[in-house]
Amino acid sequence: SNPFISSEYRTQMIDELIQVNQEYMDQGLTTELVLENADTDVAGQIQQLQNLMAKGVDAILVNPGDVNGLNATLEEAVAKGILVISVDQELNVPGVYNVGIDQKEWAKTSAQWLADKLGGEGDIVLIEGFPGHPANVARMDGVSEVLANYPNINVLATDTGRWDEATGQQVMSNFLSAYPNLDGYWTQDGMAIGALQAVMAANPAQWPVAVGEGRCQFLKLWEEALQDHPEFDSIAVANPPGVSPTGLRIAVNMLQGKQVDESKLGGANGLSFVIPVPVVITSENLQEGLDICADKPDAYLLDGIMSEQEVLDTYFK
Repeated sequence: SNPFISSEYRTQMIDELIQVNQEYMDQGLTTELVLENADTDVAGQIQQLQNLMAKGVDAILVNPGDVNGLNATLEEAVAKGILVISVDQELNVPGVYNVGIDQKEWAKTSAQWLADKLGGEGDIVLIEGFPGHPANVARMDGVSEVLANYPNINVLATDTGRWDEATGQQVMSNFLSAYPNLDGYWTQDGMAIGALQAVMAANPAQWPVAVGEGRCQFLKLWEEALQDHPEFDSIAVANPPGVSPTGLRIAVNMLQGKQVDESKLGGANGLSFVIPVPVVITSENLQEGLDICADKPDAYLLDGIMSEQEVLDTYFK
């Protein structure tokens, strides 16, 4: 169940799910991957989940569009004996497993880098994703937690870029007009591409320190920016779409009756498979990221899908 298709992250996620499921179909372990995949609201995603239950599926992977809005429907699925796994974003729902990176820690990594680069002081703006989405809530909590340690870093404004590159560019353009002497900014996902494009277009006297994204297009834009502004600096922490096909691997092994090592689980409800962030790109290893992107399309996100053996060795008895 995927309620948000207007992003390259979700496109890559669905493509990878199809590929990994094909492995299991070839082995005769799965028969069908039922995709409920459309831009929709909470009521629409509840309908997606009802459709999956009506199909009689054995497991549901859900990338939730709301922190609490799906809880009753997910508990209904669990009560029917369906294995329910929230991928990419963590929910605190009894009986629902989570598979993903720690989104709060993911955001804290780049927020801490930004604070360090600014020497603990300066004026910044924040561009968040969709307010209310579990990952966005966790990320903004992480940013707030870091910035609470730096009273001399002033957050001049926060706006939403709706996880959209063009919207992120417009928001950043507005910020640069209002605050031409910005010291830095924090953002996430594809909005980082739009934000950097806005900086390049405005070309302020002092370029702000930028938080970027682990996507090939951003890394190439970063490389381009350095040609005229060698002092420019950024960071790209990978947010891997591969957590979802990793979730599929976990689901298939659980459905086969293999025993999860519960000592390896954590998170809000104690049922989270926390996946390590595969790569963090800074100026020190930017070339490494560009090398990864050499044969990849611009939309490709730096990724990591756990292999079957890695899943078994890491999370099962």
